[in-house]
Amino acid sequence: MDGYRGGGVSSQRRRGRVIRRKEMPLWQELPLLLVVAFCLAVLIRTFLVQAFFIPSGSMQQTLEIGDRVLVNKVVYDMRDPTYGEIVVFRGTDKWLPEVNGEPLSNSFGAKLGRTIGDLVGVSRPGERDFIKRVIALEGDKVACCDNQGRIKVNGKSITEPYIFENSSLDAPPVAGQCSSRVFGEVTVPPGQMFVMGDHRGVSQDARCQGPVPVNNVIGRAFVIVWPSKRFTGLDVPDNWKTFAAAKPTAAAPAGGDRPDPETGALILPFLLTAGLSARSGLTFSPRARRLRS
Repeated sequence: MDGYRGGGVSSQRRRGRVIRRKEMPLWQELPLLLVVAFCLAVLIRTFLVQAFFIPSGSMQQTLEIGDRVLVNKVVYDMRDPTYGEIVVFRGTDKWLPEVNGEPLSNSFGAKLGRTIGDLVGVSRPGERDFIKRVIALEGDKVACCDNQGRIKVNGKSITEPYIFENSSLDAPPVAGQCSSRVFGEVTVPPGQMFVMGDHRGVSQDARCQGPVPVNNVIGRAFVIVWPSKRFTGLDVPDNWKTFAAAKPTAAAPAGGDRPDPETGALILPFLLTAGLSARSGLTFSPRARRLRS
């Protein structure tokens, strides 16, 4: 009987006891946190946001050499690109790289390293990754120039305050070269877009290399994140918004009553990484992928 009572007391004590989970030592927890961080980086880079490095001056002074930009990779799953946006895309076979690098090794180790690096956004980019501004969309007629040297889209002259060192008006147009500002009227084919760099004097773009399929777009560059003194959003200029609004068939920019894809893609990675950093006390600074801009 006494033993029975003793068992009851013991059971009550166990039920009232607070069971604490044993803390993992740092040497065990750190590898786990690194694996979680790697998986988060792969998911974010693959589906949401990717960092890109600007290696050339074809988008000056909007984007300077050495800038790092974040590219929203989901926004065009919800809508099409629209006028004035800065997009990252894969060029067609007609597009030649503007920055030449050393040939890539085809050894097994080099290929494996590029595959792993590409997952986390630290690898050397392909030769056909470019960054430009959207000037015209499918069905549009684009040409240059009006009597003030401005580009025309569907007969409407476009003022572009962001242009830095425009191409020459005096140089005669030459097929396959972008040295002249002048080019004849081009009708953008279905499913494609006409893109140009802001530094027209050096940019190799759709003037001489042809339009680009919308399906080749990787995403929209929406913010400069490095260097910190140049941190700023890459908004669509007001004149392009006005032009798009005046065109009945124009793709509507994200906004209005719909959730903004840029906002969601920017906030979600920070929420994920903030939670990890708060747990581990670690910070992560991923390197960026280079562009042929």
